[in-house]
Formats: sequence, structure tokens, C-alpha cells
Amino acid sequence: MSHKVFIAPDLQVPFQDRAFVAAMADAIYDLKDEGDRVCSIGDEMDMQTISRWAEGTPLAHQRSIGKDRDETVEVLRDLQVTDMIRSNHTDRLYNYVMKNAPGLLGLPELGLREFFRLDDLGITFHENGWRFAPGWIALHGDEAGASQISGQTARGLSTKTGLSVVCGHSHRLGMIPTTLSVNGVVTRTQFAIEVGHAMDLRKATYAKTHNWQQGWCVLHIDGKTVTPELIPVVNKGFTIMGKRYSW
Repeated sequence: MSHKVFIAPDLQVPFQDRAFVAAMADAIYDLKDEGDRVCSIGDEMDMQTISRWAEGTPLAHQRSIGKDRDETVEVLRDLQVTDMIRSNHTDRLYNYVMKNAPGLLGLPELGLREFFRLDDLGITFHENGWRFAPGWIALHGDEAGASQISGQTARGLSTKTGLSVVCGHSHRLGMIPTTLSVNGVVTRTQFAIEVGHAMDLRKATYAKTHNWQQGWCVLHIDGKTVTPELIPVVNKGFTIMGKRYSW
């Protein structure tokens, strides 16, 4: 039976592009069919106040983490997310507690599942990536070395795993297919896909220069066949499955 997997890129709430995120939510509402899944590729929340960069600065005293978390939960609900990948930004919660208050480790309220209310939202959390189709895996993208060239971070992961990879983390949009063949017969094609980002760069004050692209992705799955559709944001809008959404 055929179905789709929508891949939402790095959001990093509260630094998300709200107009872009709203358009993604509209597209998913319009195009999602029974049996389809929506995967958040990671970095749903920036968690900037508990990052190592915040230590000893006014940022650590903003007291915004509760508000940011609540907004993240609402965004996950609006996007109808069904699956969530671990990532370096959401790892900050465990890392902060581990370093500064290890006695609180094991407290349910400080676990990611409870913190983001994943059970209430019906979201499955994938600690080690998600094998969503034969020969394919969704990873965050920080599991190996990163490249400044679009698609190359995913390609490295594809080479190391022997699987087609869809990932985020790099904030770049790109797809690199690698085809293997012998005597004119194709034996395998692996895809390496990076899905871009959904941040409002005016809020990302730490990024003085960058080569990032906004975008996302939908994967059309029919048995063992997976057809990727990259969705770049161009002129404050995107086209998905032949339909245009703009803001």
C-alpha cells in the first residue's frame, strides 16, 4: 500500500519562521492521507538558555524555556507530527541536567517524552534514527562529520550506513543520488537528502554569515520504492505535489 512521509526540517523554536511553518501545516492538512506519517527531523526547540554557549551570560537567566516548550508542543501538534528524531539541540536537556544537577536524572518530567508531551501528541520518539522504508533511514545529521556543501553531510551518512538517508542539522537543502551497477545493470541507488531548515534568520543572531536554505521534503513510498520530493522555499512560498503555498 502506498503512503507518504512528510519530513519537517529543523524548527528551533522560538526562532522558527512562523509563516513558513504555518504554510507547512496547511499543506499537511490538505495533502495528508490516512496512513501517512509526519516526521520531525530534530532540533524542534533551540533550548538556547541551557546551551553551553549560554553559560555565564544573561541568556541563561531569561526564564523562557517553559514558554518555548509550550510553543514547540503547539507547533508539533499543528504539523501533525507522528515521529520525532533525536538531535543535538534536544540533547541539551539531558546534557544540562547531567552536568549541573545529576541528582535529578531519572525524574520523569525532565525526560524528553514527558517534556514535549509526546504521548499526548501520539508521537513516536526514535533515539537511533527511524527505518521508515526498506533501505532508508531518517537521522538528524549530527551522527558523523558535517560538510559545508549541500547534500554532502547526508552522503557521508549514506556511505557509512549503506542506506539511503534523509537528515537535517546542516540547514542546507540538497539531494545526491549514488547509483551502483555492473554490466549495464543497476544494482542499487542510494539517496542522500538534506531537508533544509525552517528558521527565521532574522532571529538567528548568532549566524552572521551562512549558506543555508529553507525547505522540507516529502517521500512517496510504494512498497520498496521510495520517490523523494524536495520542496525548496522560493520567494516566500513553496510548491508541493503541484500545489503552491505562499505567504
